[in-house]
Amino acid sequence: MDRLGRCQLSPLADRQERESEVNLRPRHLEEYVGQGKIIDNLRVFVRAAQQRRESLDHILLSGPPGLGKTTLAQLIAAELGVELKVTSGPAIARPIDLLVLLNGLRPQQVLFIDEIHRLSRVVEEILYPVMEDRSFDRIISKGNAKGSIQHRLPPFTLVGATTRAGALSSPLRSRFGILFQLELYTPEELAQIVRRSAGILEIDIDREGSLEIARRCRGTPRLANRLLKRVRDFVQVEGASTITAAAADRALERMGIDSHGLDQTDRRILDLLVNRYQGQPVGLSTLAAALQEEPENLEDVYEPYLLAAGFIVKTPRGRQPGPLLLPPESGNNNSELGMRNS
Repeated sequence: MDRLGRCQLSPLADRQERESEVNLRPRHLEEYVGQGKIIDNLRVFVRAAQQRRESLDHILLSGPPGLGKTTLAQLIAAELGVELKVTSGPAIARPIDLLVLLNGLRPQQVLFIDEIHRLSRVVEEILYPVMEDRSFDRIISKGNAKGSIQHRLPPFTLVGATTRAGALSSPLRSRFGILFQLELYTPEELAQIVRRSAGILEIDIDREGSLEIARRCRGTPRLANRLLKRVRDFVQVEGASTITAAAADRALERMGIDSHGLDQTDRRILDLLVNRYQGQPVGLSTLAAALQEEPENLEDVYEPYLLAAGFIVKTPRGRQPGPLLLPPESGNNNSELGMRNS
């Protein structure tokens, strides 16, 4: 079992798990649950672009992992009736990698770059004229034809996704015409997603069971779907036919996920902040070293939910226990309150 409470899978089972996640994704905007303002505005922007017979403006999707950025990119392409070409920032290591991608684009196509904040600076700089003018210069340095040749590209839409919007350079961010910040989902929205996924997977679950899972999945649809499948495993082995609130509670507790959706790593983070550091500010690198985790992993995977739920706060000097752990009247060194709610 991993640090998010997921059972470790063999390579074959892991591939099947990923394929199952793809099958659970909505195929039309009408099926998308949550992010209501973003979906409403996206419909307007898509319709307006279609009426003008233009390519949709470039879109930047930001937010914690698992909130549906890739799904939104797929739905954008589906709404436009075009193919989606998918890549990621780390996969575009050299300028030639980007140029090959760009040369293969067809009119109105959508190019999705996940983890766009991880593009190298030299690759990023090639994107500037591409996004603004749909052109790039190819340098020729052999023979007598030294110089540069300008290549024109057909109209296209770049959709970039990032878990760290602050890591994007200002020049790159400014070239996106549409910026969407995805928020954590409410338990009601997640319960709706769980019930929809259960229907696709032919899992029998009652309303209370879906809410129990929804309350423990950290506001994240991806985790909601994974927990649904793991709870199904426990219920199946127990010989039950329906996922109820009690059955979900038993399964999730066995996976180490408490009533707040906190797992072992979350509890270690809170324990360090409250007990070892006595509520004093702690830098990210110090916290990561104490946990033997990568700082980027803490910042991207764990912090968004802990911050949103009020378990921790960010200050200029570092991370501190939040209001759920240290009420204002308790001061900063009331260690016995530290894990009261975790």
